[in-house]
Amino acid sequence: MPFRILALNNVSVRGLERLPRDRYEVASEVGHPQAILVRSADMHGMEIPATVLAVARAGAGTNNIPVARLSARGIPVFNAPGANANAVKELVLAGLLIAARNICHAWGFVRGLSGDEHFLEGQVESGKKRFVGFELPGKTLGVVGLGAIGVEVANAAHLLGMRVLGYDPQITVQRAWQLSSGVEQATSLDDLFARSDMVTVHVPLLDATRALVNAQRIGLMRQGAVVLNFARAGIVDEEAVLAALDGGALAAYVCDFPTVSNKDHPKVVALPHLGASTSEAEENCAMMVADTLRDFLENGNIRHSVNFPESMLPRVPGTYRMAIANSNVPNMVGQISTRLAAAGLNIADLLNKSRGDLAYTLIDTDAPVPEAVLGDIARIAGVLSARLL
Repeated sequence: MPFRILALNNVSVRGLERLPRDRYEVASEVGHPQAILVRSADMHGMEIPATVLAVARAGAGTNNIPVARLSARGIPVFNAPGANANAVKELVLAGLLIAARNICHAWGFVRGLSGDEHFLEGQVESGKKRFVGFELPGKTLGVVGLGAIGVEVANAAHLLGMRVLGYDPQITVQRAWQLSSGVEQATSLDDLFARSDMVTVHVPLLDATRALVNAQRIGLMRQGAVVLNFARAGIVDEEAVLAALDGGALAAYVCDFPTVSNKDHPKVVALPHLGASTSEAEENCAMMVADTLRDFLENGNIRHSVNFPESMLPRVPGTYRMAIANSNVPNMVGQISTRLAAAGLNIADLLNKSRGDLAYTLIDTDAPVPEAVLGDIARIAGVLSARLL
């Protein structure tokens, strides 16, 4: 029987090609799916079928997915971190130039002119003084969040001649290796804001990051500073930004999240959520998440999950695999091992990883695990899900 995957949105054909048709059925309407593929569809009010083993988002953010509810069922949620990084980086660079040179407002001015060539020339010459900007080299850019996108933005801005400050207390070793040595470390968010002419945010929307850009931190910035937001709308306190724009503390706000309040403001450039809107980014996201989902369904391996730990165990020929998601409590592996031993099963290999309150275990045995033993393991207090591969 092929794996059945419910697609809530259209997914790039390049991604679907990574799921062989003889082993996968992908459709917008499918009964008893083992996995769900999603891009922008809101799943919070959706009834998740009991057969679902995983949810995969062809993108980075997972705000449209009920991650906590799925975690409680032992269902990993996958995303595609970094697959759209170049697309977002390019738009941030465009945002820097838009703000520095008043490009959108200058273009709007020209489009509003009328008259003959002589009159137009006079209007252009007299009007261009309103759009005098500044050059990027020598200006300081503060980058909040040094994940896949933040690192690319920081490195590119450094190559443009900007002084770049980065802040991310949870930066990974992988991202640290990728970061240019010319990027300076800010000691705190307040330190970053106080020393920056321009600030761009690249963090997920969490309780800890909501309204990260607020009146207090804007007050630390240099007069006439610029804020850019191509991450999530809620990371910026919009009322505080608009008040700072009106008062002259900020010169511009460039974002990817139009609202009734900001779309017509003379110092705001609000784009229609274009961050990952390139054909290349959509293809990259779809291919990454398809590969991740296939490896999980076929081998139980977990990569790029937002709720479960990275767990990858090579498969040895002649062994049989069991995957168990559970609460991160003591003696879980011991209880599982005891039940396998009682059934006369020898463990050939084992991997156990934890992340916060959740844990994940892969066990390879030298003989098939009977369904009755699997059921016994699934009934252990704290086990969220268990399956044979």
